[in-house]
Amino acid sequence: LTQHVMTMALSTRRGVYLAALALAARHAAGFRAGAPLRLASSRVAASSTAVVMADRTPLIAGNWKMNLVLDEAVKLAADVKKSSEGAKADVAVCVPFPFLKPVADVLAGSKVALGAQDCWTEDKGAFTGATSIPMISSVGCSHVLTGHSERRSIFGEDDALINAKTKKVLDAGLKAILCIGELKEEREGGTTNAVVSAQLEKGLAGISAEELKRVVIAYEPVWAIGTGLTATPEQAQDTHAFIRSWFVDNYSQAVADAMIIQYGGSVSPETVDELMACPDIDGALVGGASLLGDKFDRIINFN
Repeated sequence: LTQHVMTMALSTRRGVYLAALALAARHAAGFRAGAPLRLASSRVAASSTAVVMADRTPLIAGNWKMNLVLDEAVKLAADVKKSSEGAKADVAVCVPFPFLKPVADVLAGSKVALGAQDCWTEDKGAFTGATSIPMISSVGCSHVLTGHSERRSIFGEDDALINAKTKKVLDAGLKAILCIGELKEEREGGTTNAVVSAQLEKGLAGISAEELKRVVIAYEPVWAIGTGLTATPEQAQDTHAFIRSWFVDNYSQAVADAMIIQYGGSVSPETVDELMACPDIDGALVGGASLLGDKFDRIINFN
């Protein structure tokens, strides 16, 4: 098997790589969440039964959360627009609702996609304070975050509501960035894989393989969001590989190979290169560092 896999190894945008054998062994023996997976310095799309190479374009997305005022948002958007010129990754910014239209105007003609941070499940009606998908779409958004840990923990959103929102995004022809991730005690208790598996199963219920072409998964260990802590590249890759294997098991190898899986959780200029060298990490969902033009520039233009 080792010789067969090595014969199949091809050069990709991140180099020559090999991982099917390692993942097969993990499936066969069972593995503990959070245990480091030792990897070659390369990128891969693999399952326990086959090696399938994929050329996924990374997505670097900034989540501005509830920050900035209008003048600051417009200036930052202009900085991101300039930084994206010549970037090898796709780029998006998910901005507060009041800034969507002015930021869209700044980004016009660039490669930077515009995203909203949330949505509601109805098109219109007596839902004070809510923002509908038609509203979001009408100002030029192409992406919408769903399931972010802050929506789950602060606003009490459960998997059923997150699923409904994700379906609403997809029904409108937009792209959903579905956020998943475990708490610190779940990581320490070895249940990371069970947690993200349940979030995927419930969050993607009723969503077809065809619709998944417009879904991005953002794995964000909750204990690393805004804390300055970052999962080690080995921890992040380990969980990303498990997430990709979930798509093999629940959809197909082709779906798994095409799925963009971002890492989020205090991504910084200091950590981005190592994270992006991991074979199953296809970009980043960036919080605090996306508010600083020079830092986000370095992350967008990772090595």
